[in-house]
Formats: sequence, structure tokens, C-alpha cells
Amino acid sequence: MSELPTPQVAARLAEALLSPLGDRWAHTQAVAARARELADAVPSDARELLEVAAWWHDLGYATGLVQTGMHQIDGARFLEDMGYPNRLVALVAHHSAAKCEAHERGLVCELGRWDREESAVADALWMADMTTGPRGESFEYSDRLNEITARYNADSIVGRAMTAAQPLIRGAIDRTKDRVAG
Repeated sequence: MSELPTPQVAARLAEALLSPLGDRWAHTQAVAARARELADAVPSDARELLEVAAWWHDLGYATGLVQTGMHQIDGARFLEDMGYPNRLVALVAHHSAAKCEAHERGLVCELGRWDREESAVADALWMADMTTGPRGESFEYSDRLNEITARYNADSIVGRAMTAAQPLIRGAIDRTKDRVAG
């Protein structure tokens, strides 16, 4: 198993794979920056893990990596094939309430290959993603949810999944805010 890469190595791979996707790359850069801002919410020995996961959370959108159509799983598969640590792979697989989308897509068993971590790191990753818009804008979660459901259509797979995920995502955001304040 490979070791956890540095955030700089993670940023270079993310740029190589996601920069051709324009807005997706802008979003990823802003999520990584937001994760650095939330570092105080996680134990000091997990701060690099949080940042690396933020850089790589959307790798599954990259051309050539799409297999299932669910970016969380596709990104996790790629990282697993590259031999990265299971904890990192699982954080990518389960980010932002992926289980709700997996349910909608019939991919619950596939997502279940990786254990869902309930931790300060997972919560902060979800908050970084779900408070950052598609072009890197800073959003309140309710505005981000409205943006997602408008962009994908509220009755689409993603729209339904994001609506169902609201309590999970709000919980992660609230816990992260409490940890930062505490």
C-alpha cells in the first residue's frame, strides 16, 4: 500500500486530471483551500489527510476514470488501483453522503467495498465540498443545495440524492462548526 501523498503531490495529480474540466478544477481548488481553513476541526495528525482527500474528492469526474457514473466510486476505484491507503480511498468514496446517491443508482454494494468513516475528517471534507460552489464560490449549505438541485434538476438522481442527504450533510457541517469553535 502506498503512503499518503503530500498535499502538493495530490494537487499536481488533481490538476493533471481535472484542469481540462474547467469549473470542476476551480471547484476542487476551492474545496482544498476550504479544507485547509477547516484544519482546526480535525486532529493535527489528520490535517494532511483532509487536504489530500479534498484535492482528490472529485477525481472520479476525470476523463478516462468514469466507469459507474458515480464519481465517488469511480475516484475511489482509481485511488485503490493506485495503491493509496484505504482510509483515504474510503473518504473519497463516501464524501458528501455518497450513500444516498449509491442508493439512487443501485450501487450500494459497490460503495460498500469501503467502510464509511464517521469522524472529524469526514465531516470537514463534507463541509468543504458542500459549502463550495461549482466554480469555487463560497456558499452556505442551503444555497449550495439549491444550486445543485437547480443544475441537475430536483427529480434527477443527483437531485433526489442530495435532497435525501440533507440531514447527514447538515449534521457534518454542524459538527465541524462546533469543532472549529470549540
